[in-house]
Amino acid sequence: MMDAHQIIKHHVQRFLKLFKEAVAGSDQDYTNMRVGKAIFLLSLPMVLEMLMESVFAVADIFFVSRLGADAIAAVGITESLMVIIYALGFGFSMATTALVARRIGEKNRQGASEAAGQAILIGLVISVAIAIPGSLMADKLLLMMGASAELVQHNAGYTRIMFAGNSVIMLLFIINAIFRSAGDAAISMRVLVVANLLNILLDPLLIFGWGPIPALGIEGAALATNIGRGVAVLYQLKILSGLTSRIHLKWQQLKPMPAIMWQIIKLSLGAVGQNLIATASWVVMVRIVSQFGSAAMAGYTIAIRVILFSLMPSSGLGNAAATLVGQNLGAQKPHRAQRSVWITGFVNMGLLGVVSSFFVLIPEAFIRLFINDGEVIRQGAMCLQIIGAGMLFYAMGMVMHQALNGAGDTITPTLLNLICFWAIEIPLAWYLALQANMGVKGVYWSIVLAESTLTLLGMWVFSRGKWKLKVV
Repeated sequence: MMDAHQIIKHHVQRFLKLFKEAVAGSDQDYTNMRVGKAIFLLSLPMVLEMLMESVFAVADIFFVSRLGADAIAAVGITESLMVIIYALGFGFSMATTALVARRIGEKNRQGASEAAGQAILIGLVISVAIAIPGSLMADKLLLMMGASAELVQHNAGYTRIMFAGNSVIMLLFIINAIFRSAGDAAISMRVLVVANLLNILLDPLLIFGWGPIPALGIEGAALATNIGRGVAVLYQLKILSGLTSRIHLKWQQLKPMPAIMWQIIKLSLGAVGQNLIATASWVVMVRIVSQFGSAAMAGYTIAIRVILFSLMPSSGLGNAAATLVGQNLGAQKPHRAQRSVWITGFVNMGLLGVVSSFFVLIPEAFIRLFINDGEVIRQGAMCLQIIGAGMLFYAMGMVMHQALNGAGDTITPTLLNLICFWAIEIPLAWYLALQANMGVKGVYWSIVLAESTLTLLGMWVFSRGKWKLKVV
């Protein structure tokens, strides 16, 4: 028999072997291995990928915060203006996940490659249609969102560049969804590592200048982000055109295939809708918060970036659940799909429960990482503490909604988002903040209540099991 030391050593070696396999990637059939192992191998690189994605936001705000509260507010308002891009990127990525994962589960790699090619084509066309009006109307859009004339004068260039380069955001979303849903999650992770390294290197160089490189201010942050993401997209396309990934893309698969394009568009409508409903509600919340001044807006922007950073790994677990649902439904194993989702949900609750405790106990410490302004720190800490208190609920909700999307049921989460964000969150935020005189606290408590309700409804819908019958 092994003694305690040998048992511990055995488990550590086993974990390290799995860790190495997950990060390096392997050609595994996730519908036939143990559920726990499948979740680990898929979710670990997805969690690391989402962590890398969140580094974009945190790195930008870290350097931009040195330019003052107006610059931070401009970044926050621009993010809220770009909701349509993130909504479309999310929608097409979820449609891609549902189709590619289902085809992979059916062992139909040709069909998976065709779905991937058509998703990329759609993303390119849509992003160009957004870039032109978005970049030309940057000043007016910022003014519409309540920004001061002075803020617009000095910071509109950031908004203009971000809209002009939106295609790299769209393609990064879609192509990483292709890799993840095919089971090549490790590739998605490596892509984001490349993008982040470039962004972190270029941010201080372009914002503050160095040697012959001029200081571009806030516009430098936008250029750094777009260059980093652009190089990452080129790297993605190089991998897809080779023979090493599960999805091998050929030029003819980028030619329009109306039947597949329409299938992607139909699936994406619900996913776009749910994300647009959710993110557009943030536009209204930003508009309410902006009425309490630049300090409140800057504190809110920093706190939301910190929260989004902490939620990104959990989004990775949600993406793993979506992939497992799609592949197992394709392999005619619905009960295995259901079990995978519940296990992933409880793991996510454990992860975010730990993070939540830090936000509740020491919120100021996180805001101070970005700015030394006392009032901004106070405002940001209040936001972080209140919204962070509800993160245990968000954890399970994320997994449930991504699982429904992975099954191809994108309409149900859309309806739930509509109820929770537009019938509950926004009216409640308006009432508590402006009528009940709770100020910005009212906005933050409305977010907690709406997100918690969304989670409970998602769990109820998932438990009913109608998603198992969805055909894509």
